[in-house]
Amino acid sequence: MIPAWLHLLALLSLGLGLVCAVVIAVDEIRRPQAMWIMNAVWPVTALFGGGLALWGYWRHGRAADHPHDDGGDPPMLVMAGKAAAHCGSGCTLGDIIAEVLALASPGLLAGFGWPWLFGDKIFAVWVLDFILAFGFGIIFQYCTIQPMRQLPPGPALVAALKADALSLTAWQVGMYSVMAMAQFAVFRPLFGLRVDAAMAEFWFAMQIAMLAGFGTALPVNVWLLKRGIKERM
Repeated sequence: MIPAWLHLLALLSLGLGLVCAVVIAVDEIRRPQAMWIMNAVWPVTALFGGGLALWGYWRHGRAADHPHDDGGDPPMLVMAGKAAAHCGSGCTLGDIIAEVLALASPGLLAGFGWPWLFGDKIFAVWVLDFILAFGFGIIFQYCTIQPMRQLPPGPALVAALKADALSLTAWQVGMYSVMAMAQFAVFRPLFGLRVDAAMAEFWFAMQIAMLAGFGTALPVNVWLLKRGIKERM
């Protein structure tokens, strides 16, 4: 049984993420981002990043803020952080949709290995998660690269895959690692149950997992930026 304190903590964390996302979205209506896809990236990032994402938006994301008017680039970690958040917001949308689909239509998981390949359906859900997260992540990167480079659709898609495939994979590895620990090392042994997308505790764990995904994707994005594979933002 989930203790009351953990349930309350989960609700508070989810509420904070939602409030921060709304604050950012409302501010973006008045001060839209120069790169339009970032108008979606910042609120989605706030869903799991909460106050940290709100601080990042206010310090480095607001269109009116120009801390580098000398023409120089912002610090590498700032650029890599924005690039990781850009990648992760697509992953987040894909993961949310996959988890909701798996909850609403469990039979869908037969096409992703449960129960004929995986004894536990969580692994089939992760396959679906990865497919949708990867797809949304590439779409987000395409929406950045295509207008910046003025590429035709085909070359723009190839460039998006080159820029974000490694970052997306690194993000999902971090996310899966934390969710595996939450399910198999915390909820099951300590509380005797497995949480799912119908429970606040699941999404609280997912918030933490997304932050872990940001952590594993950050150094990858530093490397991609230094190599010139990914656009500086």
